Amino acid sequence: MNWDYDLIIVGGGPGGLTAGIYAGRARLKSLLIERLIHGGQMMTTDLVENYPGFPDGVSGFELSDLMRRQAERFGLEFLSGEAVELRPGPPHTVVLEDRQFTAGAVIISSGAGYRRLGIPGEFEFTGKGVSYCATCDGALYRGHTIAVVGGGDTALTDTLFLTRFADQIHLIHRRDAFRGEKVLQERIFASEKVRIHWNTVVEEIQGNEVVEHVRLKNVRTGEPSTLEVTGIFIFVGITPHTGWLKSRVAMDEWGFIFTDEQMATDIPGIFAVGDARHKLLRQIATAVGDGAIAAFAAEHYLTGLSKGGGQ
Repeated sequence: MNWDYDLIIVGGGPGGLTAGIYAGRARLKSLLIERLIHGGQMMTTDLVENYPGFPDGVSGFELSDLMRRQAERFGLEFLSGEAVELRPGPPHTVVLEDRQFTAGAVIISSGAGYRRLGIPGEFEFTGKGVSYCATCDGALYRGHTIAVVGGGDTALTDTLFLTRFADQIHLIHRRDAFRGEKVLQERIFASEKVRIHWNTVVEEIQGNEVVEHVRLKNVRTGEPSTLEVTGIFIFVGITPHTGWLKSRVAMDEWGFIFTDEQMATDIPGIFAVGDARHKLLRQIATAVGDGAIAAFAAEHYLTGLSKGGGQ
């Protein structure tokens, strides 16, 4: 069986880069396709403090660069482009806007994006006081006053996590009741550190070099207000970048890809890793583990194909 590459990796986040490292060491001819910049969500984190091996933390940019350089050293090829379709094989075909490539195996590492509020200051202060990950950045706000936006399970769980660090948390919710589990609500209501702002939305995030305050509006009365905070955590959902797959592989109702413990999807030879996968925890460390497993599983899959007929 003939193909352009043994393995194509779609997406250059930590899962995809790790898969590239392992594939290179296995001497697989591999291509990584990334539509934006390599590193994925790592690039939006100013300081990564919970990735093993960096006791003083490491910038998201530096960690991304180190991973890419390591993958390049083992022979991974890189291509800037956007995958728009996946046609299962074998060989599998990854279609870009202006070309297409075939491969014996494909690893989907297209990631996910945090849903944004779309308000002034949100983009400008991302990584400078605006965060979408409590476990990534919570420790940076020890002793601070911060804001949290959201009312679902993630918002409530992460608010409780942030009480370990912040002195005061303003929990902002656009409705008059939370959607999260009752037990989480009870813990929120019992916390002396949390002040709830019902029926309220954030209209603007303001500051100079970093976040200094947020401008609010009560959606029922229209009354404006301002909070002085040093950070704002936004938990209004996460959206996987899997629309391009056109449901070729099995997904949950939100578009996250189902896999087994070997990162294999329901289609032989197609694997998924990182934030695009249906999983419990989305972190750099878990994406790296996914990538290592997927590359190893892909190598075994390709070996099986070779024994069954060869390329």
